[in-house]
Amino acid sequence: MQRGRGIWGAVTLVAGLVPLAGCINLEAPDEPIVIELNINVTQEVIYRLADDARENIEENADIF
Repeated sequence: MQRGRGIWGAVTLVAGLVPLAGCINLEAPDEPIVIELNINVTQEVIYRLADDARENIEENADIF
């Protein structure tokens, strides 16, 4: 019984979307799309270096 319900639901959904098909237009923009990614990764690198330095100091405490 559930299978028949799913099929009718899909048919109803498609039938509801058919009138909208003529209203949707896709066009490419005249100008190129520019995506600016200003990502600051220095903070992560500093934390990684700080963790590495702390581990090295703990492992080699007799050197320092």
